[in-house]
Amino acid sequence: MSADEQVRPLTEPTGGTGGGRATAPADPPRREVLRLTLALWSVALAFGVVTLARSQAVGIPLRDPDGRMFLGRMQSAFTLLLVLVLVDAAVRAWWSERSLRGLVGGFVDSLRRRWTVRRTFLAVSGLVAYHVVYVCYRNLKSWDAFNRDRDQALHDLDRTLFLGHDPAALLHDLLGTGHAATVLAFFYESFVYVVVAAVVGTIALLPRIKDAYVMLVTGTWVWILGVASYYLVPSLGPFATSPEDFARLPVTGVSTAQAEYLVDRAHLLADPAAPDAFASISAFASLHTAFTCAILLVALHLRLRWLSAVMSAYLFLVVLATIYFGMHFVVDDVAGVAIAVVAVLLARLTVHWPHLDDRGRTG
Repeated sequence: MSADEQVRPLTEPTGGTGGGRATAPADPPRREVLRLTLALWSVALAFGVVTLARSQAVGIPLRDPDGRMFLGRMQSAFTLLLVLVLVDAAVRAWWSERSLRGLVGGFVDSLRRRWTVRRTFLAVSGLVAYHVVYVCYRNLKSWDAFNRDRDQALHDLDRTLFLGHDPAALLHDLLGTGHAATVLAFFYESFVYVVVAAVVGTIALLPRIKDAYVMLVTGTWVWILGVASYYLVPSLGPFATSPEDFARLPVTGVSTAQAEYLVDRAHLLADPAAPDAFASISAFASLHTAFTCAILLVALHLRLRWLSAVMSAYLFLVVLATIYFGMHFVVDDVAGVAIAVVAVLLARLTVHWPHLDDRGRTG
């Protein structure tokens, strides 16, 4: 593997020797900026049209309860982006200058060189498009409640795969129902923060915005393919269809959320016109598994070895948690991995076409 194929560390002094100014990665060409913008927004707008069509079919307008699905997430994402950009610039300035005297000038120079107009445009435009897709995904997921669930078929398939045994019960016997529940609940609930860190962190910290777009577009496709799988095989998950199998588990944030999911779903089905009627429960496929696996695959694609190792362990624990708490059937997790693979392939096709082997070359 040649040197120019290596992806630089997330924060580093690029170029310069002995206190010289850091040299930033080349600004993305105008044609590439246009291509990436059109590609991402074409997908986002097409998905928006599908969402509006479904909205008309069910007779329910798009909703953003308390701003949690769009406005709140956008605000959090851009706040995190700003913080990471400033920290990254400060670190790179210190590495470049190695003195307090030149730190301020190096900091400003680092920001100016890295955050060009084109990179900033791609970052802002990309995050907005990503969140448009996300709010559409959440609304489509909510309306999946009107489809007849197929949990029994998934339950039977799981038992067949495990020779008549219930995989969740096997985990309860193996790991116990005490401390294991607390630990696994922590990893399951941390997922939402990991997703934000992956999408925003790559945009803020990777030297090339093009590499960050691989993660951004991958995440976009995970939500789109994921909601398609919800409609392909509507389901609620083992905790909803066989609650007695999880009665031994202690109260955790996961179990509290499960109870809320069922209440919210019942409210939507009873009064779809209520402004606060919004469901958040669908099992097939597991997007906890899909998105986590997607982050791992992107890290492998970018040759970020330490992150790949961390995400491998995290993926293992997340999959365990989905089964342990009955959020998903085993087959849901398998489908989640398949979604991750397809999403990364589509992202690479979108971002690197026609040079599909481009992984961090300068320019």
